Amino acid sequence: MKSFCLSLGVLCFVLFSSCSKEKKEKETIKIGSKKTETKSKQEKTASVPVLLDNKGIGPIKSISFQKTIDQTLAAKGEQLFKSKCLACHKASQKFIGPSMTGIYERRSPEWVMNMIMNPDEMLKKDPVAIALLKAYNNTIMLNQNIPEEEARAMVEWFRTLE
Repeated sequence: MKSFCLSLGVLCFVLFSSCSKEKKEKETIKIGSKKTETKSKQEKTASVPVLLDNKGIGPIKSISFQKTIDQTLAAKGEQLFKSKCLACHKASQKFIGPSMTGIYERRSPEWVMNMIMNPDEMLKKDPVAIALLKAYNNTIMLNQNIPEEEARAMVEWFRTLE
């Protein structure tokens, strides 16, 4: 019953949000004294900053990627993404939430893992997460209590999408 209600809610949101599609060119916004470019094709409302030094709020302070992608871990991450995230995210296109393709051009790996693992606090305190919330019609990212090992597998898979 719970999943039926969630599915019905997602369907209603998709129907209502699909009515307005705006196209904006790439623009520059100013945050503090830094100029920051937004990815308008990915985040069409253009008010979402690209801050690659932002690690987000949560337990992940540092991630080191190996030079080569761990294909076993990435395959696990792909399956986890498909089972937990596909209702709101598509790998290569904007949907209810942002696309994962090229995510590391817009966000640090630590930020991505903290958003996966700690969306409640991120949406309250992190400036980029707050901007994304506004850009995606105040649609919150549900906290699915994803453990670190699963989040790490997903961020490894995101590397294959670039």
